[in-house]
Amino acid sequence: MSYQNNVFKFLFSMEDHLLQIKHAERIRNFWKGIGVLIVCTILLYGLMAYIGMGTAILSPNIAKLNPLEYEQQKFWFMVGRMGYAALFAGLVLFVPSLFYYAVTGIPYRKIVMMQQVVLLVILVERLTWIPLAMWNGLDWYVSPLSFGIIASYLTEHVYFTYFFGMISLFQIWIIGFQVKYLGFFCEIKKLWLWLMVIGLHVFYWAMASVLAFADQYLLNGWFH
Repeated sequence: MSYQNNVFKFLFSMEDHLLQIKHAERIRNFWKGIGVLIVCTILLYGLMAYIGMGTAILSPNIAKLNPLEYEQQKFWFMVGRMGYAALFAGLVLFVPSLFYYAVTGIPYRKIVMMQQVVLLVILVERLTWIPLAMWNGLDWYVSPLSFGIIASYLTEHVYFTYFFGMISLFQIWIIGFQVKYLGFFCEIKKLWLWLMVIGLHVFYWAMASVLAFADQYLLNGWFH
């Protein structure tokens, strides 16, 4: 039995797709689906950089630059974000899959299928950041769909705002989806699955918050 990979249809009939993937001996268009998602990630991050999201770091130097120099810096910033997007998509798709494969023994490609859905939901979350930034002037870490906005009122420490800004309704859905998906394919107790998945996400949030915290200093040094 073969399964036709179409991550965009997965969310509308999840139970049927899970059953088909479980019994599939071959996954068709596996790499095509990965390629489409990576291209979508690159284009989305390029769009976000183009409309100015994340370019606040350039603002202090605007007065020192002529229009051409500013546009050049903005262009290289966009190129850098697109390169980061390709790396980010690859990490989301393949690194957690290796971990879950090692722990559960589920075929690697079938776990990557799960991570394709995860990446798609992450991209949808990124899309919600665009109107928030353009019309409300809100950064991603204070999205009303995350806990970052609450953390910003409770603490002035930027790291914790970043960390709790990572915890959003989308991320909570992803955790529940991964537990359901992995539980459908293996016999590990649900409690251990929840602990494993949540633990991996907490580790990711912590590391991503460190990078986001350091990013402002790295970019400031690069564009200074």
